Amino acid sequence: MTTNADSPKKAIFIIDDHPLVREWLATLINQQSDLKVCGEAGSASEALELIPAVKPRLAIVDLSMEAGSGIELIKSIKAACPELAVIVFSMYDEFFYVERALRAGACAYVMKREATRNVLQAIRCALEGKPYLSAEIAAVMARKFVEGKPPSTISPGELLSQRELQVFQWLGRGRTTRQIAEEMHVSFRTVQSFCARIKEKLKLSNATELMSEAVRWDESQHKT
Repeated sequence: MTTNADSPKKAIFIIDDHPLVREWLATLINQQSDLKVCGEAGSASEALELIPAVKPRLAIVDLSMEAGSGIELIKSIKAACPELAVIVFSMYDEFFYVERALRAGACAYVMKREATRNVLQAIRCALEGKPYLSAEIAAVMARKFVEGKPPSTISPGELLSQRELQVFQWLGRGRTTRQIAEEMHVSFRTVQSFCARIKEKLKLSNATELMSEAVRWDESQHKT
């Protein structure tokens, strides 16, 4: 893509809790004649603090950050900066992640395993105010609508609310109920209530079944 040498580069902010991912994205973006990285953050709180100061045109957000939900971060970014375009750069290709990200305010969704040209295409589409889904993600969404899913194969992510899913993920990563309460800045009883609702929705009988299912599901999300 050729650009006017006098045109200012469009500023992009990267949010991912993996330094190597941030470094790779920053190198890719800064090599472009029309783009530049204006800032990076490894957590949601850091991102929300820095974004207003550097005023990017676009933010690239990872959904699976250790210290919080990427979906909630997208909502917070769009609430604070409605004009800021948001791209999701994720390892997850399940329909409910794509759907929730788009509903939260993202305009593009790209998988981390995709080619660099797809990442750059998503960035430029978003900067032009156009939505972007890679061919792989578009196929996932098409299958969901065309084929549907029998109830027995519905994923926990489609049954649980965003907060319930967050608790479920942390349980799968070995966090205790008290640790989750501290992470979410809520009471111990509130997390217990979330766990009770999760067990009911997933038809689990006890805490042991809940933990086993959470671990199994979290491991399935990290398979490549």
